[in-house]
Amino acid sequence: MSFIDKNLLSNEVVIYRARLHWIIFFNTLLYLLLSVIVCGYNLASAEPRQLLWSISALALLMACISAISSYIRHMTSEFAITNKRVLIKVGFIQRHSLEVLLHKVEGIGVNQSILGRVFGFGTIIVTGTGGTKETFDQIASPLEFRKQVQMHLA
Repeated sequence: MSFIDKNLLSNEVVIYRARLHWIIFFNTLLYLLLSVIVCGYNLASAEPRQLLWSISALALLMACISAISSYIRHMTSEFAITNKRVLIKVGFIQRHSLEVLLHKVEGIGVNQSILGRVFGFGTIIVTGTGGTKETFDQIASPLEFRKQVQMHLA
């Protein structure tokens, strides 16, 4: 059972859920590509070199570490809008959570880079009454998240 499902109030229903975007695995793909290119180059050369095998193995190790890290981040991050609150939880060992009553949400800001607009990810900034601002990066469909909050504020 997810953090959000465990922490629902009575008569509270999840209206919208968001996740982190697949772009969090981009570093993994880069390390994997580097490993394949160096390994392929070494296999194609007349005299394979031990240094190139080591670089390829190191890049593969970095890809594995990056994949595990990104997977844990992806699985332990939750974003939801209920009929009463905005709930966000990120982190596994070090947890950061945000629970704001819908009527206490002053605004949801969205920042997207050019790549973010092309691939559909961005940063959301949740502003509560009293000026508290919380920022969450690499959210899939951040404009839809904002739209869902705004639809349920009225």
